[in-house]
Amino acid sequence: MTSPDSLVLRVTGRPVGRYVTRPELPARLAPRPYLHPVTTLAGTAVTEVSPADHAHHLGVGVAVPDVEGHNFWGGRTFVRDRGPAELDNHGAQRHTGFQLRDPDGFVEELRWVAAGTELLRERRTVAATGLTDTAWALDFTFSLTNVTTEPLSIGSPATNGRPGAAYGGFFWRARKEVRPPEVFTADREGEAEVHGTRADWLALTGTGWTLVFAGATEDTRRDPWFVRAAEYPGVGSSLASAERLPVEPGGTVVRRVVTVVADGGLARNEAAALARKAVSQ
Repeated sequence: MTSPDSLVLRVTGRPVGRYVTRPELPARLAPRPYLHPVTTLAGTAVTEVSPADHAHHLGVGVAVPDVEGHNFWGGRTFVRDRGPAELDNHGAQRHTGFQLRDPDGFVEELRWVAAGTELLRERRTVAATGLTDTAWALDFTFSLTNVTTEPLSIGSPATNGRPGAAYGGFFWRARKEVRPPEVFTADREGEAEVHGTRADWLALTGTGWTLVFAGATEDTRRDPWFVRAAEYPGVGSSLASAERLPVEPGGTVVRRVVTVVADGGLARNEAAALARKAVSQ
C-alpha cells in the first residue's frame, strides 16, 4: 500500500523498495526523502532507517554534511579544531513533485533549504531493473544545481579536519547483523583496504545478500568510496574527500551510482559481471 507521500518500486511486479517523499522527522535528522525498505527479490531487507547507532541514517538517499556550513546529513557537525558539535544548522530536502512516476522508477524535483533559503535544486532519477532471477539493480542519479547568486561549496568532516571521514553524497545504510559484512573490490578486501579508495565497483556481503555499488559516470568513478563495516554497515560515494567541491551560481553537480541487489553471497567474478551488466543497461 502506498500513500501520497510514498511509492513502491517494483521489478517484474515484485515490490523491491518503498520511497518516502515527506518523512515526519525532527530537524536534527536533516529530513529528506529516502528509500526503505529496499529488499532482494526474495524479500530480504538490505536497508535500515534511524538505527540506534545513527538515528540520522535513512535507508538509501543523498545526504551531505556541509553545504556552505549547513548540515544536510543530520546529527552533529564536525567543526575544525573543536570536533563534533551540536549545532542548529540543519537543512532539509523538500519534495516538490514528480515529473515521472512509474512502477519501476521516477523522476523527482527537490529543494534543499536551510535557514529559510533555498540553496540547491535537485533532480533525482531512480529506476529499478531486473538483472537475473536473483538480482536487480537500483539506478540512482542526482543533479544538484546552485540556485543562489553566490558560489557554494560542499564539504565533509574530512575537509573540515577529520581524517577518513569524507562522507557525503549518495549513501546506503545497510542492515546491521550479528557479524559485520564482508567488503571487497576487484583487487582489495576488507574495510581498511577498501575505505577511501577509488574503484569501478565495491561489494558488501551480509547474511544471504550482496550489494554491489558501481559508479556509472567518469565523475562518479573519480569519487572515493566511503565504507563502514565493523561499526555499522554503510557505503557512500564521497563528493568532497580531499578538498571542498565548489558549485558556481547556476552550476550543477551530477553523480550516478548503480547498485546491484542480489540474493546470496557473490564471488568476486560474479559481482564484477553483475556490476558491468547493471551499468550498461
